[in-house]
Amino acid sequence: MWRAPIIFTLATTLSGSMAGCSPTAAPMGAAAMGAPENAVYRGVQTQLLENDLVHFVVTMENARDASDAIAYARCAAAQYALIRDMGFARHVRTTTQRTETNEGTLWQADAVYTVSPALPRGSRTIDAEVTVADCTEQGIPTV
Repeated sequence: MWRAPIIFTLATTLSGSMAGCSPTAAPMGAAAMGAPENAVYRGVQTQLLENDLVHFVVTMENARDASDAIAYARCAAAQYALIRDMGFARHVRTTTQRTETNEGTLWQADAVYTVSPALPRGSRTIDAEVTVADCTEQGIPTV
């Protein structure tokens, strides 16, 4: 039975239009080595699609490249899993887009993860507790 999605906004979101941007597929990749200098994390939008399927959109300024926005989305997914008393997440897909503004460059990552209390099958799994600790150490916000 289909249920309407539940939308949660965990932080302030990007104001203004991202029109004209074409999303590009981004690989999972390794996390960036620490937060970029002068990074501004603009917030996370989270949408529960199903009981275990979650959609995240993160936006940041001054990212070095797409991998910084992907790392931000992964950190948000890990924290979300912990908030929901789930210990693990599995990456489904991530796309990124870059937008030039008068103030600088904005990067946005649009990611989907599943969350679960037990280690899910697949090679793109994350241990939420370990990932949140790593994000904290690198200076990447989780929410």
